[in-house]
Amino acid sequence: MILCAIRVFMSWAPGLQLGKLEYYMARIVDPYLSLFSRMTLFRTRQFDFSPIIALAVLSVANNLFSTLALTGRLSLGFVASLILGAAWSAVSFVLSFLIACILIRIAVYLLKLNSVHPVWMVVDSIINPVLFQINRLIYHGKAVDYLQGLITGFLVLLLCRAGLGALIRIVSGLLLALPF
Repeated sequence: MILCAIRVFMSWAPGLQLGKLEYYMARIVDPYLSLFSRMTLFRTRQFDFSPIIALAVLSVANNLFSTLALTGRLSLGFVASLILGAAWSAVSFVLSFLIACILIRIAVYLLKLNSVHPVWMVVDSIINPVLFQINRLIYHGKAVDYLQGLITGFLVLLLCRAGLGALIRIVSGLLLALPF
């Protein structure tokens, strides 16, 4: 998991050259990561979420093997709870990332900073498709002010993250309580 995380961070800094260390790390980690990057389900035009899924799978496997080593047995409910928890971790990360981007965008807007800087254009390209869908559902296609759309999107995503998190905890607890 650590090697995968380091490799992902290295890919964010393409000018970083680590020589043989980078070469060997790529030989070890890239075949595993490429299994997930080939799946279009985990990619958008702007982002590739496949490393998050790859790390989630490793986390589930680690927890399964650790529990098996400690207790000598696994229950179906425990396995289902682990998988649900890993899926929620990935979804929670994406929701938190979107919430943070929207919150930063609100601050930039309210502080009247340079909103056409390339950084904000990238942030907008990330959040605007999500905001469009949220505002379409909430306002039924009516035109809304940009700030109102940002605040609405922020609140909806925040409520979704909190509500889904509570639901996942309840379902996970129920799965753990299963006798098989």
